[in-house]
Amino acid sequence: MAEIGFYHLTRTDFYTALPALLGRTLGVGEKALVVCADAAQLQKLDAALWQSHNPDWLPHGAAATPHPEWQPIFLTLDAAQNPADAAFLFRLGGAGVAPGGFKRVFDLFDGNDEAQVLEARERWRAAKVEGHVLTYWKQEEAGWVKAG
Repeated sequence: MAEIGFYHLTRTDFYTALPALLGRTLGVGEKALVVCADAAQLQKLDAALWQSHNPDWLPHGAAATPHPEWQPIFLTLDAAQNPADAAFLFRLGGAGVAPGGFKRVFDLFDGNDEAQVLEARERWRAAKVEGHVLTYWKQEEAGWVKAG
């Protein structure tokens, strides 16, 4: 079973929160598959990762990138596209597939969007029934706080 962390964004958006999480992923020697909801989100995230200051280097690519299998962070719309065999899955707003086959899943959702909050609750319930190890993180003034 996967370890699934639900990340309730209340102070920033995906583009601001994700670089630190991806930096930590690379820091522990893992690769990341980031599943975006649509092409516009993928393009915006691509730009945000190249412009990140903390960490200041997040090498990544997408389907059009030469040698996608070499990319430690791969951005996609389709979780079946995992050319570098990433063990960490990042789902933005519930995009992507069920967490099977991944060591860790980061389920980030916008806490200011009621529909995303309700959908995240449903994903939590389903993952709990499936027997995954679940954690809940909420953005607070001083950073992420583990709850529950």
